[in-house]
Amino acid sequence: MIYPHVLRALRSRNYRLFFAGQGVSLTGNWMTTTASAWLAYEMSGSPFVVGLLAFAGHIPILLFSSFAGVWSDRLDRRRLIIGLQIFCLLQSAALATVTLSGHVTVAWLLILSTGRGLINAIEFPTRQAFIVELVDSRKDLTNAIALNSTLFNLARLTGPSVAGLIIVAGGAGLCFVIDALSYAPILASLFLMNLPPRKIAAPTMRPLDELRDGWRYAAASPELRAPLLLVPVMSLVAFSAATLAPVFARDVFHRDARTLGLMFAAVGAGALGSALFLGSRSGAVGLSRWVARGAVMVGLGQAGFALSPWLPLALLALGLTGTGIVLTMAGANTLIQSQVADDKRGRVMGLFSMGQGMFPIGSLLVGLLATAMGPREAVLAAAAVCLATALVFGRTTRQLMPKPGAIDL
Repeated sequence: MIYPHVLRALRSRNYRLFFAGQGVSLTGNWMTTTASAWLAYEMSGSPFVVGLLAFAGHIPILLFSSFAGVWSDRLDRRRLIIGLQIFCLLQSAALATVTLSGHVTVAWLLILSTGRGLINAIEFPTRQAFIVELVDSRKDLTNAIALNSTLFNLARLTGPSVAGLIIVAGGAGLCFVIDALSYAPILASLFLMNLPPRKIAAPTMRPLDELRDGWRYAAASPELRAPLLLVPVMSLVAFSAATLAPVFARDVFHRDARTLGLMFAAVGAGALGSALFLGSRSGAVGLSRWVARGAVMVGLGQAGFALSPWLPLALLALGLTGTGIVLTMAGANTLIQSQVADDKRGRVMGLFSMGQGMFPIGSLLVGLLATAMGPREAVLAAAAVCLATALVFGRTTRQLMPKPGAIDL
């Protein structure tokens, strides 16, 4: 089969399998994210609890993903991902059980969300590093990363919308059941892959020494250091509007779970457009400029969302926010993966995932700010930080000169 340029990574059979299986699983994940946030706010009525739930689900990524990068470089990544997907299935099944049996509480949501976060702390950097093994040609790597982002945001578009309808019709527990079932396709795709054995050098250092070696390598490479520093700052503030979406849906715009689904879908729709744009690019040359522009879009989108008096305008602002988030995060991912040495890929992607792990701290802070100042003021403060970060990153990367044969930063 002939694939268009924007889908060229799908020429690789292993990547096609992974792409198809992951698409179903990610949709289920977004249904659970939406249902959990709505359930937490419905039971507590507190914006802080909504932020705390996001904090519990992501703080393990901040704490442990860097260490997980060492495992990713040492172990067979496919086997590791298979084990982690099975644990995710069990976590979703447990969440469905306590909800459908009527025993769900905020405490249960926090405990199970933390459990998922521990799994994701290992799975995120492993999956990012695994992508390079799935494409037949390294020339397709940047497209594979962009398609992965496209898939993520298609799921962000469809999952919350479907979840909003299911919550109204059948309750949050049904969303958790669907999520548990959604792991069957990704597990099947992993078992069906035919991968050549990856050469894994025998460890010559202790794990902590390997971790430090990866950190030193990243710190000494300006073309890696700039995006690795951008990601944690943006993770801290770029998702503030999404974190407080349940509060805006119920208390600001006085709507129900269907509006929450529309809000998440608006973010996904905007993100999808920029993911397709990244997929159409032939490489990473000049990408840093688009990463900086993406950060500006996030700031403007969140400011528009915070100040909007009308729901349609708020949805448009969320779309702009989603566009900017993918340009920033997926663009930074592409910059890093295009430059990193293969033997340190897992550890550097662990640092990337660790930066993304700043999201829970941002969620907690925006929840506190929304409680103290109001939701609009909290999101507006986050927007100001996004715009300042875009300015700093743009100035920094303009001073970097590309190495011979490397990407143009």
